[in-house]
Amino acid sequence: MSAIELSADEEEETGASRLGLYLAFLQLVFTLLWTTYVIFLPKLAAGVGIRPSSVIIILMMDQAIFTVTDTAMGIAANRIARLTKWLGPLIGLLTALSCAAFVALPFVAATGMPAVFIALIVTWAITSSALRAPPLILLGQHAAKPRVPFLAALVLLGYGVAGALVPYLGVVLRDYDARLPFIISSAVLLLTALGLSRVADLGQGAKQVQAAVKPVRLSGLPMLFIAAMVILALGYQLHFSINSEAFYLRFAKPADLQWLMPVFWIGFNIAMFPASVIVKHRGAVIVMGIAGLLGAAAIVIAEIAGALNVLIVAQFIAGAAWGCMMMSAISAALWIGMRGAEGKVTGLVFSALALATVARMAAVAGGLQKLPDYAPLVRWAPVACWLVAGTGLLVIAAARVQGNRR
Repeated sequence: MSAIELSADEEEETGASRLGLYLAFLQLVFTLLWTTYVIFLPKLAAGVGIRPSSVIIILMMDQAIFTVTDTAMGIAANRIARLTKWLGPLIGLLTALSCAAFVALPFVAATGMPAVFIALIVTWAITSSALRAPPLILLGQHAAKPRVPFLAALVLLGYGVAGALVPYLGVVLRDYDARLPFIISSAVLLLTALGLSRVADLGQGAKQVQAAVKPVRLSGLPMLFIAAMVILALGYQLHFSINSEAFYLRFAKPADLQWLMPVFWIGFNIAMFPASVIVKHRGAVIVMGIAGLLGAAAIVIAEIAGALNVLIVAQFIAGAAWGCMMMSAISAALWIGMRGAEGKVTGLVFSALALATVARMAAVAGGLQKLPDYAPLVRWAPVACWLVAGTGLLVIAAARVQGNRR
């Protein structure tokens, strides 16, 4: 290989890494914006006469919208990316609309117009889907296949850091007027999204072949992968969002939760990068399966832990397992996308996450974790989810290896 070719490869790798870092920051800002929304929604809803008990219904509506629009937006963005170079600017335009609706929420809340308030939430939910699957299409187009796992871990780092910051954000923002946080978070998100197309141009030469690839039809393995992702995501939602707080309160005070809950996300952020090396050489499905089994074991340890230190270690391992699952899922989605379906598959991954969130919110709204007959089910369901999905993925991986040897 000539020096010129080496230089071109290095430039493409540098461009893809910069895009990955940029997307990590985008995910960080967007996740913190979502957190700001959840923190202030009860107060804003009360301003338009919506009862506190109905706030969970609004949040479920948001996630139900994400379940549909994340996949639809991924498919649409994939088609646009194959035909034109306007995907980056389109993401910026939709983000501008999303941020405008988001900023308007606290101002409309003061007017007492519930119909307008709900319409703004629906607009924001639909357009915010432009910030999940579509940016990853750019990464799939500009990254060489061996680099995908590392770049997926890099992008998800923003999501993991935001998860660790959520408890602190809840404490800091709870006494503020909603308008200032909404304006600041929207402005930062909009500026980040508007700069996306310029950063994407840094790696423009890496995957030009993508435009000529015929899209694949999803069947067989991809759909089994998505089904497993739904089960894994449900396990995460039940474990972290419902059970983890109760685990910690066996040994700690409520005021300590802001320091303890981020342990899960510390494990998430640390484990992804070494696991990306294994994914690169052994494949995403097998890593997802192993992580599912390790995560199930960690949840069992958390359930029976007799001391805070043991629980902290178990939560760290559970977070590490979830980080490996997410990184592997995004890597698998983008690898499938190398055949022309990255928007569809990454959209389905995010839709799976949203669907699991709806299920968790429905369980909370129904008070299942407080009912004596259902509380054990909610406590042990995450173990079952990760164990069943992890085992299934390992069976699929073994079948693929056996098939390749024939």
